[in-house]
Amino acid sequence: MTQQSWGSDRQLTAIGRTGMSVPARQAVIDLQMDPGTSVLDYGCGRGADVRALESLGLNVSGWDPVYFPHGRLEPADVVLLTYVLNVIEDPAERQRTLRRAWDLAKTAMVASARLRWDRNQIKGREHNDGILTSRNTFQYLFAAGELRDYVQDATGVRCLSAAPGIVYAFRSDDARLSYMARRVAPGVEWLASEDAATAVAAVVDHLERRGRIPRLEEMPLAMARLLGHLRPSELHRLAQQSADPAKVEAGAKQTTLDTLLFLAVELFHGRGPSSSLPLTVQLNVRSFFSSYAEVCRRADRLLLKLRDDSYLRRAMTGSVAGKFTPTAFYIHRRAIHKMPVVLRLYEHCASIAAGRPADWTVAKLRHQGRGVSWLDYPDFDTDPHPRLHSSYTVDLKTLKSSFLSYVDSTNRPLLHRKHEFLTSDDPDVPKYQRLTDAELKAGLYEQPHLIGTEAGWQEALDRCGRILRGHRLLHRQHREVSREE
Repeated sequence: MTQQSWGSDRQLTAIGRTGMSVPARQAVIDLQMDPGTSVLDYGCGRGADVRALESLGLNVSGWDPVYFPHGRLEPADVVLLTYVLNVIEDPAERQRTLRRAWDLAKTAMVASARLRWDRNQIKGREHNDGILTSRNTFQYLFAAGELRDYVQDATGVRCLSAAPGIVYAFRSDDARLSYMARRVAPGVEWLASEDAATAVAAVVDHLERRGRIPRLEEMPLAMARLLGHLRPSELHRLAQQSADPAKVEAGAKQTTLDTLLFLAVELFHGRGPSSSLPLTVQLNVRSFFSSYAEVCRRADRLLLKLRDDSYLRRAMTGSVAGKFTPTAFYIHRRAIHKMPVVLRLYEHCASIAAGRPADWTVAKLRHQGRGVSWLDYPDFDTDPHPRLHSSYTVDLKTLKSSFLSYVDSTNRPLLHRKHEFLTSDDPDVPKYQRLTDAELKAGLYEQPHLIGTEAGWQEALDRCGRILRGHRLLHRQHREVSREE
């Protein structure tokens, strides 16, 4: 990371943040860093992430050739390489820096870089394979999929895209598979256990949600100790007596689908023997399938179904949640786990290709062609017709990604019929449905091709003499009378 003779001022790219960077925050959310984890921020700049992670109780050290040249440059469980690669103008040095950071990672490395969609934010001229800015700094902009391949080639291990521009490299397959398992099916949140009775209640809850009795080694240590005096057969009897059979059956079905989804996704990285799987997945295989070979065959068939247009359309039209249109299927983030498993696999394949963004509200799955977009409507819950903030799209045929921001647009796309993106049992659906019914009755949807943007929608409201107050549709006269009063 030494400066080149032509004088690139790399230190000027270090941002004086007050909070945690996006890559560090993503790693915390993904449970890659927790109290007890040692962290090295390699190329830490002004040290904002070091301070933020220290406040969370992590053992953090930072090193930077300009701001912290005397920092501890020692091996750590997790190494952060945050927006370092993109400021190095020499391709050979870029690779050396990546390898040095990887050499210091005992468990995992979190590498991040700026992406090509940032080009319009950078003023400068082309230089080598990047951009020399007006501030005499350099930026190499990666494609989202390119960054994963770049890190993978340098480290020699299978890497995962955690989000656009953020890649995880793991030392062991165990760590990588554990992360993948949590990503496909979030881990169990155990009920609090203060004594043997509440510990048994937590086992019952697990049985109803997962469809099987947990093993002691899966449980939190304190809970396992509370149940240590019970024989497995006795614990099984107590749990079965208290559990709701219908919930157990539904939990077993969900766990079966989650296991198929995990093994289908894992094929992209070279599926290993059953002994390489996380313990929870191994136990799921034993509980719900006749053999590991059987579940692998079923997972492979599931992958093949992604190529079948008619099968995908049937899955979309038959989904208990989501909106089917002539070109794509749309579903809210809160309902995505309710999609048929083949559609969940479709969305996961796109996230593997180039990362799923941290901020998104609605997923769009094309059935004409293959591609997934994550659409961000930050005001979905409060705005009766939320405006589109941004869109991140991955084309699964070309593996190219694109990002569009609508923040500065004067005529943003917006949503109608919000209830259609959710499951029928979502608590907000009745409110959204009442609004849609009122808008239909008022004639606001008579020209659907014209109301998809702010301007078109406002014209429809004006034409019908209506205004919106929250999720209530009012006559314009009513609003004017209310003001006069």
